Amino acid sequence: MGFMDFFKSSWGVHPDDHKRPAADIKTRRIPVPPRVYIPLSQHVGAAARPRVVVGQKVLKGECIAEAQGNISAPIHASTSGTVVAIGEITAPHPSGLPFMAITIESDGEDRWIDLTPIADPFGLSPADLARKVAEAGVVGLGGATFPSAVKLALGLRSKITQLIINGSECEPYLSCDDRLMRDAPSRIIEGIELMMHATGAQEALVGIEDNKPEAIAAMQEAAAGRGKIRICPVPARYPMGSDRQLIVELTGKEVPSDARAADVGVIVHNVGTAYATRQAVYEGRPLVSRLLTLNGGAMGEPGNYEVPIGTLVSDLIAFAGGYKGTAARLIMGGPMMGNVIPHAHVPVVKGTAGILAFNAAEVAEEDARNCIRCGSCVRACPMGLLPLEMVNNIRADKLDGAEQLGLGDCISCGCCSYVCPSHIPLVQYFTHAKGQLWAQERGKLRTEATKKLATKRTERLEREAREKAEAAAKRKAEKAAAAAAAAAKKATSGA
Repeated sequence: MGFMDFFKSSWGVHPDDHKRPAADIKTRRIPVPPRVYIPLSQHVGAAARPRVVVGQKVLKGECIAEAQGNISAPIHASTSGTVVAIGEITAPHPSGLPFMAITIESDGEDRWIDLTPIADPFGLSPADLARKVAEAGVVGLGGATFPSAVKLALGLRSKITQLIINGSECEPYLSCDDRLMRDAPSRIIEGIELMMHATGAQEALVGIEDNKPEAIAAMQEAAAGRGKIRICPVPARYPMGSDRQLIVELTGKEVPSDARAADVGVIVHNVGTAYATRQAVYEGRPLVSRLLTLNGGAMGEPGNYEVPIGTLVSDLIAFAGGYKGTAARLIMGGPMMGNVIPHAHVPVVKGTAGILAFNAAEVAEEDARNCIRCGSCVRACPMGLLPLEMVNNIRADKLDGAEQLGLGDCISCGCCSYVCPSHIPLVQYFTHAKGQLWAQERGKLRTEATKKLATKRTERLEREAREKAEAAAKRKAEKAAAAAAAAAKKATSGA
């Protein structure tokens, strides 16, 4: 059975969405906290490089770290104040490992730099438009955090015909995209038009799950009269928000496992990214804040909040009424693909779509039991994989076997673990195995690099030895020739 045939059959899961009442509460804006901790790595690719020093005063929107390399993004101050530290803080990741950040102490003024909006953005070339987005530090706000300008520039090179805007927001508990589409549909549409201009796409398809009727209605009204932009309700099914699933649902095109969406003439961006693109171009605003969801049984005041990048989760939760009871688990992102964070003293980053505070009932887990061979994981997998067979290979330390079964195609959506009646943590096995394979590949690359260096060193030493020998032989020959010439001269003069 091909992927298209599989896709038309049952796949994915239907978890309770838990999006209300948070989705229906009016958006609130958190005031600037006393300090913001702005990480240098908030995107796929190389970390940004600081361009400020401790003690320097900065304005909101000022570039404080510049992009490095082709895949990177600059970082901007999310408020005005003084740089008080450039150093390590705890990463918003289960490991709790440190990473580099710039700490700004707010001056309370929240004063912007002079902004440079573009009056006629469609007068810009696609390359100049992408450059403007790059300078604003815009990245994918659906969670992938890939630098948006790189994808926009890819559009023309790959002959993109269709732009897909992901408004499905299939993760339970999260509703920031839903809220954004209700509150700012016209601005999102304007951002989509800019993306179409930058990529050369002939049409844009906005996929929104049908459990968001208010967002669908708002976007349809904003898109009225724009024939090249179509609002497309899709079934509410997790993980509909995965790029490949949404592409098949909206276009019928299958992206091969070893290819990118651009290879089939499609490029995908999130609704939040379209909004940020519009802000960057029409208003000249870099990405310094984002809309995110606070939710969960232990969250004091669930809802959607506009939050400065670098705000500590602890400051955000305090503003939102603190905890309701005891928080048994904190998650950054959604419950299916988000990261458990070690504590609340970590910063909000560009890719933070939500902070969930779960109570004990929401995190109750049962012990894993033996597999009953029910096949639920196979039916639920949106990629048509064989989760149990992959796990059996991983348990037997046969990572190559797991790879051959499609481990690389796993999107870590968690559907298999969610439906497993034996509560086997399947996705954890896959994540662990991917980490091992990545480490092996890195080790292999290091070994190959070491061999290349050793080979080059051997070649260099051999070349130097050969050159020395040739030089010595040349000097010896020259000396012999000089001696012979001297002897001949002497013999001639003696005669």
